[in-house]
Amino acid sequence: MINNDVLRSLRYLLDISDAKLVEICQLADYPLAEADVAAFLKKDEEEGYTPCSDEVLAHFLDGLVFFKRGKDESRPALPVEKRLTNNTILKKLRVAFELKDDDMHEILQAADLPMTKAELSALFRKPGHKNFRLCGDQVLRNFLRGLTQRQRG
Repeated sequence: MINNDVLRSLRYLLDISDAKLVEICQLADYPLAEADVAAFLKKDEEEGYTPCSDEVLAHFLDGLVFFKRGKDESRPALPVEKRLTNNTILKKLRVAFELKDDDMHEILQAADLPMTKAELSALFRKPGHKNFRLCGDQVLRNFLRGLTQRQRG
């Protein structure tokens, strides 16, 4: 899934302004201008559209965890991912929204994408684990849709 789509989905889900999106990035010590946010949120074909890098989205997701759960100053900051995968995005959303396995199942069920516990846990395994499974765009897109229904419904 394209990072810009994830950012647009999360902005809608959280019902936040561009300024708030900038604030959330700043929670992860990442400076971002409102003009950059506006360019990321434009549609691909619109003039002024800018692709959202993995670095920007990773900082936003880290900031989102701090925004939703608070920042633990006693723990050292983890390095920001250089390359984001759908699996990483899903993990960060799970942490930010404090979702348990049952919550994840309900969200995917509501988005008409039921998964077994084994299928779901495979998405959270480390790459290289025998049961690891890549999270496809459809799974992430449906998860975001289901999470939006849950948060805004």
